[in-house]
Amino acid sequence: PKDPTGSPSADSIKIKKEVANAFVKRHKRSSLYEWYAEYYKSPMEQMHERCENYPPCDYLSDQIGFSMAYNRFFG
Repeated sequence: PKDPTGSPSADSIKIKKEVANAFVKRHKRSSLYEWYAEYYKSPMEQMHERCENYPPCDYLSDQIGFSMAYNRFFG
């Protein structure tokens, strides 16, 4: 079934579970530590990600170092 705009409706776009699993692989955690490390990052890792997500800080960190760049923008 198509809606008036000509595109297929969400109900008509379905694939079998086996087909979906062929190209969408779920990453399985082998240990509790890996699960914990993925969801609870250290404060330093959070700071690095914050700087990486802000292009001026990311660029400056390559030039003068992370700590100085982070302090300049967020410190």
